[in-house]
Amino acid sequence: MKVSQEIKQEANQYVDEVFQKLQVQNPNETEFLQAVEEFLPAAKLFFAKNPHLLEKNIFGQLVEPERLISFRVPWVDDQQQVQVNRGYRVQFNSALGPYKGGLRFHPTVNASVLKFLAFEQIFKNSLTQLMIGGGKGGADFDPKGKSDGEIMRFCQSFMLELQRHIGENFDVPAGDIGVGAREIGYLFGMYKKLNGMDFGVLTGKPLLYGGSPGRTEATGYGLVYFVENLLKDLHEDFSQHTVHVSGSGNVAIYAIEKALALGAKVLTCSDSDGVIYDPAGIDVTLLKEIKEIKRQRLTAYQKNRPDAQYFSKKSVWDLPFDFTIALPCATQNEISLSQAQNMVDHGLKIIVEGANMPTAISAVAFFAQENIYYCPGKAANAGGVAVSALEMAQDSQRMIWNIEKVDQELSAIMKNIYQTCRDTANAYDCPNNFLMGSNLASLEKVAFAMDSQGIV
Repeated sequence: MKVSQEIKQEANQYVDEVFQKLQVQNPNETEFLQAVEEFLPAAKLFFAKNPHLLEKNIFGQLVEPERLISFRVPWVDDQQQVQVNRGYRVQFNSALGPYKGGLRFHPTVNASVLKFLAFEQIFKNSLTQLMIGGGKGGADFDPKGKSDGEIMRFCQSFMLELQRHIGENFDVPAGDIGVGAREIGYLFGMYKKLNGMDFGVLTGKPLLYGGSPGRTEATGYGLVYFVENLLKDLHEDFSQHTVHVSGSGNVAIYAIEKALALGAKVLTCSDSDGVIYDPAGIDVTLLKEIKEIKRQRLTAYQKNRPDAQYFSKKSVWDLPFDFTIALPCATQNEISLSQAQNMVDHGLKIIVEGANMPTAISAVAFFAQENIYYCPGKAANAGGVAVSALEMAQDSQRMIWNIEKVDQELSAIMKNIYQTCRDTANAYDCPNNFLMGSNLASLEKVAFAMDSQGIV
């Protein structure tokens, strides 16, 4: 359908007015506003092609959470001192199904961070083609340096309030930064004590009671499957590429593992203290031992691999080494414009996000200008939530699938996400623009669902 200039102007004005109102209402929520701002070009294109949705103010409804819950979390530390943190759950959009999104325990957690993550989660979940809406939650609690007893007591106190607001057919949290199988176990135990056995209320559970094989690996593996599909379109494979990865959590570790298995040379990983550059390639077995078993800092990696270099208080994206694929898997806004320029100067061809919104808007624009293949996290890191939804399916069947079946499903989902983003970008005359493709494809599904359900 050819869109008239008048309709384009009307759609542009509408989207800009919604965003201006949002800025006035949320003046200090920089992360949330950044996530919405990144979405504006796609929204303008979509509403220009679907002007009948303007009068229903679909975008105005979409950028406002259905529910934002904030609560006090008191707990007792090992010195018998009472500590208090703030907990949250953002139930952003349920047009496609129950709210689904992780819990993050980290000192940086606040309403803005969780609203940005929940907003992104709406569209990430939409791209999986599974029946799940978007949510996110967590607390400004730092598990780092805490004993198991302190973490257990915090999780139990957190769940005392959270259990009022979740359920397998309403809101199903999972893990995120600072919330792994240990924390999910403590949270599930308290939920079960208060409400009885309900396997489907949390995902990311240990395999002993309703967890899914492959959930730990899912986001990292899915990220690499997304890249693999892009490389196939380019008639290339991983053996032709050198990869830099940031982070050393689950996403980074399993992205490194899968990329190595497919023939890539992976040279970096990082934590909040610094960066490892290993010219022989990252030893993923050693990395797992340090991070998953011993819970040590990356300085321990260099002690075991003397040829590796350690850069204290540096970012992977500041290093002066050549590479062709970037997999940022650490945190939001880890790549600035100057770092993007450094990456391109050192040979970058493809960037695929394992973290949520790790690239500043100015850096995204620069990558587009330089014809870099930029693939946003809402598409590329959807493997984790996809396997979480598969865990929900297994729990409802009282079954556990084998790892091969889960991995096969994950690979198929990531291939479909990739093709959907590629084909939607082409349909809107934005070839090779995976940001526009992912935003438009996910927005189409959510907006049409909201329209069909009325003003609710």
